[in-house]
Amino acid sequence: MTTVLFAIEDGVATITLNRPESRNALNAVMCDELLAHVGRAQADASIRLVFIRANGPVFCAGADLKERQGMDEDAVRARRLKAFAVYDAIERLPMPSIAVVAGPALGSGCEIAASCDFIIATPATSFRTPEALWGTIGATQRLPRIIGKRLAKDMMFTGRTLGADEALTAGLVSRVIAPNELGATLAAVAKTVVGAPPDALRLAKRSIDRGVLLDPKGALAVELAAIEENLARADWRSGIDRFGSKS
Repeated sequence: MTTVLFAIEDGVATITLNRPESRNALNAVMCDELLAHVGRAQADASIRLVFIRANGPVFCAGADLKERQGMDEDAVRARRLKAFAVYDAIERLPMPSIAVVAGPALGSGCEIAASCDFIIATPATSFRTPEALWGTIGATQRLPRIIGKRLAKDMMFTGRTLGADEALTAGLVSRVIAPNELGATLAAVAKTVVGAPPDALRLAKRSIDRGVLLDPKGALAVELAAIEENLARADWRSGIDRFGSKS
């Protein structure tokens, strides 16, 4: 597996897009490897946090359009479904996942980043979804739910590039960090997440992801169910006692 790298250290899994010579454009092999590595992270109870990042100056230039030359409709459809399976698998990770985007993210790159729980970016980060202008369809579902349909349509219909600061204002990016501070920021985030009770984080993530799809009453029921599940665990009190001892 060479198009995607996978490493684990101190409870943190790092999945790295590794086709810098092709601007990390997403092809079928990369889809397969991403899906395998995400599945590996999901199955490993020792992993508390997943970072998704990229080698080279471009996070992901979108789908590898060179790969599609000569493909018939069935092959294109199968390739698209591979990518959708990757995005879905990232979203379904039970532990927190963070996209570290330090360069342009186009099309599939936006999808990969948006599939994570949140995005940490650098000032060099930008987002584009020009699929419709290229004569295809994609990136129409996640971005509108995050940044609103009007801004998503502006990006899709005009090819507008959303810079790091605009993405921060729109809620697509959670933090914009200077390159020389990025390593320290990621280390601090990892220390906090890895040090937190993993079951509580997983239940909180599940409650947020399910709750936003429901009305307030249904969302509250999801949180109450998570509270009951947490209370049923023998070790639920230890985290509160540990936190209380620090205050």
